[in-house]
Amino acid sequence: MKVIFLKDVKGKGKKGEVKNVADGYAHNFLIKQGLAVEASSAAMSSLSAQKKKEEKQAEEELKQAEELKEKVEKLTVELTAKSGEGGRLFGSITSKQIAEALQKQHKIKIDKRKIELDDAIRALGYTKVPVKLHTDVTATLNVHVKEGN
Repeated sequence: MKVIFLKDVKGKGKKGEVKNVADGYAHNFLIKQGLAVEASSAAMSSLSAQKKKEEKQAEEELKQAEELKEKVEKLTVELTAKSGEGGRLFGSITSKQIAEALQKQHKIKIDKRKIELDDAIRALGYTKVPVKLHTDVTATLNVHVKEGN
């Protein structure tokens, strides 16, 4: 029997896949548990419509990420911190502080987990920080750490 998987089923299929499975398995487990539906022509057309909708949404998200990348790469986030000899900071600048400063200074909200800071910033000056906006889009944010009191 051909079924369309509504959820991932380990060892059998992923969400949205159409596969042939044993009739008993389909009726007694997959359909009963709400993991799959029978692959009728109506179900197939709704699946294709849903896939088109998801593709369009993914395209839109990518476009928005590209636009945000353009904005972010033109910006410089300025932070102040106390520093000691040779421009070394007392403490460090973390991705959370960068995200908060970006929100406060430029009204752009980016999750701190998307700011890919290998190690916290521990020195004064300019630092280029990668920001993952989408799986395919990574922007580079300029962070300027100044001497503060």
